[in-house]
Amino acid sequence: MLYQRSSQLFAEAEKVIPGGVNSPVRAFKSVGGTPIFVKKAVGAYLYDEDGNKLIDYINSWGPMILGHAYEPVVNAIIEKAKLGTSFGMPTEIETKIAELAVSMVPNIDKIRFVNSGTEACMSAVRLARGYTNREKIIKFKGCYHGHSDSFLIQAGSGAVTFGSPNSPGVTQGTAKDTLLANYNDLESVKMLFEANPNEIAALIIEPVAGNMGCIPPNKGFLEDLRALCTQYGSLLVFDEVMTGFRLARGGAQELFGVAADIVTFGKVIGGGLPVGAFAARTEIMDYLAPVGPVYQAGTLSGNPLAMAAGLTMLQSIEKDLDLYTRLEEKTAYLEKGLRNVLFQNNINHTINRVGSMISVFFDSKPVFDFETAANGDNETFKKFFHGLLAQGVYIAPSAYETWFITDALTYEDLDFTINAVNTVFQNAG
Repeated sequence: MLYQRSSQLFAEAEKVIPGGVNSPVRAFKSVGGTPIFVKKAVGAYLYDEDGNKLIDYINSWGPMILGHAYEPVVNAIIEKAKLGTSFGMPTEIETKIAELAVSMVPNIDKIRFVNSGTEACMSAVRLARGYTNREKIIKFKGCYHGHSDSFLIQAGSGAVTFGSPNSPGVTQGTAKDTLLANYNDLESVKMLFEANPNEIAALIIEPVAGNMGCIPPNKGFLEDLRALCTQYGSLLVFDEVMTGFRLARGGAQELFGVAADIVTFGKVIGGGLPVGAFAARTEIMDYLAPVGPVYQAGTLSGNPLAMAAGLTMLQSIEKDLDLYTRLEEKTAYLEKGLRNVLFQNNINHTINRVGSMISVFFDSKPVFDFETAANGDNETFKKFFHGLLAQGVYIAPSAYETWFITDALTYEDLDFTINAVNTVFQNAG
């Protein structure tokens, strides 16, 4: 495939945008080459500025669970835009989507909408600190909760891709209040609680990690974290920016049967527009201004376009009783096909999958935390990425990202992808 137009656009972007991109992981620094510039997307496909058609496995990093340019969402945005794009005042649709979200997700009574997953996680931690009157938080190495200062300590995703898990600009004072545990390692969590009794406001976790590749929790791990938080009077925060409304209607809480104290959302809840949210029981949420003392605000929070997109997306998900079964079956089919092809080509690999999240690691050993995720063969991943791209399959340009499956994918698309993987390694051999 030719990418002359994308290369030209990237050169122009570099002159006025740092690195030519507005989010680091969009750059191709970890795999080499030039980022693809997208012109449009429909269903399961991207169409770039050079006229190439690509099967999409990132789906805007998760929200396009029903496919790009999903007609009901697009129509809802158009109709709402005709009435005005932003008011900075309450609208009825905010209450409608809040009521629907609360009805779909276990263990929440109230929800507040913000503009991104980063903002949702930042606000959730501030709320937890205000509610508990404590300052420290526990996070897990390799989990990414946005680019707020508290979270850029051993972060995953883009921070790892670029070799700087501790970002300059994060103060020592902030860093000392962020305690690091190892994902799927309960003893590392116990040690932190024992060393900091009555100091930990919250433990925040991706219940299924997606920013060091897809890594599921070990059996009983989330339940044990719940018990520890209860024992020490700390709040359990589930970062469901990726998993919310994707793994189940009620997200990871429903899937694993574990109750969080605060839950954050993004991706799917915005229907493709910039939306985040955080939610909890009434007694916690009522610590927020204007009812309580914890301040959080935003002019564009709950803006009508985002609310129209999100409401329509959640309504579509709620009505489609077979959606999660179809997603499970399609992703399982892809997993089986990938395993067979990689095995036949004698490629060391591990595949992790939970629902419609799936990752391929080029290492034969199990991948269950940040360190084991980092053991993958990055040179093989680079060949894998560019080999698939050359055949019209687009995956994330980073070995530390999960794939997101959309219901718009057909079995023909999945077979094409599996055959493309086979071609990559046959040619490489």
